[in-house]
Parts: sequence; structure tokens; C-alpha cells
Amino acid sequence: MLDLEVVPERSLGNEQWEFTLGMPFMQAVNILKRQCRIIKNVQVVYSESTPLSVDLVLNLSQDGIRLLFDPVVQRLKIIEVYNLNKVKLKYCGVHFNSPQVIPTIDQIDQSFGATHPGIYDSAHQLFILNFRGLSFSFPIDSKFEPHYTHGYLSSLQFPNGASPVVSRMCIYTGNSLADTKPPPMPLSCFHGNVYTESVVVLYDNDIPSGLKFILTTEGSGPGKISEQRRRLLDRTVRFGDTPQVICTALGSPSKIFYKAEDKMRIHSSSSKKLAPAKNSDYFFNYFTLGVDILFDASTHKVKKFVLQTNYPGHFNFNMYYRCDFRIPIPVIRGSRAVGTEEPLVLTAFTAQMFALCIFHHGK
Repeated sequence: MLDLEVVPERSLGNEQWEFTLGMPFMQAVNILKRQCRIIKNVQVVYSESTPLSVDLVLNLSQDGIRLLFDPVVQRLKIIEVYNLNKVKLKYCGVHFNSPQVIPTIDQIDQSFGATHPGIYDSAHQLFILNFRGLSFSFPIDSKFEPHYTHGYLSSLQFPNGASPVVSRMCIYTGNSLADTKPPPMPLSCFHGNVYTESVVVLYDNDIPSGLKFILTTEGSGPGKISEQRRRLLDRTVRFGDTPQVICTALGSPSKIFYKAEDKMRIHSSSSKKLAPAKNSDYFFNYFTLGVDILFDASTHKVKKFVLQTNYPGHFNFNMYYRCDFRIPIPVIRGSRAVGTEEPLVLTAFTAQMFALCIFHHGK
């Protein structure tokens, strides 16, 4: 049985690992992989038809824990414990739920302190006790329905031994579980990596010429030397850049992949199609940026960008972080591009694409 520390509005975990609000989906999965001998029977739940409107869920059925991720940014939004019989829980090092400690209303009041009245949901017969970033639900029999004074709970009387027990606990950001959103990625989740805030496709004469990255990473701020803060970086890469230029702008790639068969030669001139390939084109894979960059084997210059959308169900799902890109699309009438009042902008959420490839005209 897992023995976990509850930190309201922040996390659930122990000394070895921690699920933190704002944590990317990939990092939560990596924790589960490392703890596979202890945490078993994990299901990934998502919607195939509406993947951007239904939460992405990791269900730890053996431990009664559910991790709900925002479907758009794919960061942890809610930590839900829906079966408290399968896990031990403590707050500030003291257990409030275990085989020896029953999480009744009195126990929760004793552990967390009742700062304001609870709410009674008559439709679901639930008494809900809310704290900032934390809520507890208690099933209440209709015959014990509480009384109210000026809209607030004024009395909740139960016979001896009949005090209700927590059926559900949620950790989230803010004061409202219904309106909660995932916080920005915590600095504890950066692990020395760089992540993409946004990517915009650049044009020269209505032809794609490169990408402009807004990157986020850790950095020392003013004040204490040891104090880490979030930094935003502006980087631009273009078609024709060399590996040295790319590494200077984006850092070393997560992996380098050499193509065994160059299927893109079909787009080359007829003479190049027939000529045997002496070398292989190669990719720089940037998993945390959600980008692949293809270099030509002969010139060693960029000839293609691949932007990953990381949709559930794709065989590459969870290999990359989602790339939040914006691609303005010129409207073509005849042979001339014209602007409109509302230009078409293609994003990772415009359509359910698994990846988007950008080529340089004529390459």
C-alpha cells in the first residue's frame, strides 16, 4: 500500500517520487515506469473523437488514484484519490487516512482545520469540505440532510459511530475544483531541459523560410544566486542552417536519427531520383521541443522541419512534448497571395494531425 504525503494546491508523493500539479504527461508516465514493480494496473484514458475537449487520464486502479491532465497543454490539472481504502495519506507527516486512522469529518477537521463551512450537494447527497487547492467529499444519507442558516451549513448531526467517511479527495490549483486549470510547469519539472512556449513559421515572399521559437527554461534571477526562476528565450532557425547553427540556437538534440531509406527523394529532380544514395539524411530529434529537423546528407543543411502534435493514439504518442505552433497561411487567388481581415492560422489544435512537415520551396 502506497504511503503518500498530501500537499494542498501542489502535489501527492513520497520521498522517492512526486506527482506535481503542472507536471507534463510524459514525466508522470516516466515516474510510473520507474515504479512499475510497486504501481501496477495503470490505464491511459482519452477520447478518440474529441481529444481536445476531454481530459487525458492516468488511472492507477490498484491504488485508487486518478491523474487528470488538461487535454490541450497536457499538464497535470487534478490529482484525485477516489478509493481511500487502497492508499495511506498524511499531511505534515501525520496520517489522516490509513487502516488505523479512519478519515471521518472529525478527523479531517482535526488534521486540516475547518476554516469555513462545507457545502451540501443534495443532488448527489454529498457533503463537500473545501480548502484552497484541496477538497474532500463525504457521502451523506438523505435522512441526515443538514440544516442551513443564511445559505451556510449550520448543523450536521450524526448518531454515534455514523460520522461519514471521505469517499473522494482532490488536489488542484485555486479555490474551485470546477474552474481549476493546470498551473505553469513547476521549476522542479524542468530537469535542466528547454521547452517550447510557442513556435511561429516565418515567411519570405510568402514562402516558408524558418521557425521562430519562444523557449522556456530555468535560469538564475536577480537576488540570491541559488534562486531559480523561469526564463524565456527567443531563437530563430531557418532552412539552409547547418547543424552548428541549430545547436547554437536550440542546444544539443535529444537524439540523432539517420534515415535508412530516403523516401523524400521522390520530390527531387529525375536525375537525383535515379542516382544511388551514398549517404543518409539525418534528423535532429528535440523531444522536449516537439520538433524534428532534417538535414541533407550532402550539404548538411536544414531541408525540413517536423512539428509534433502528440495526439493520443498515435504510435509516437508520449515520445515528444506537444509543439504549440502557429502557421499563418497566405490565401492564394490565381498566382498571387493576398491578405484577408482574418488570416487563416494553422495550429496544433486546428485539426487532429499527428505531425506537420514544413519544406522549403524547391528543396
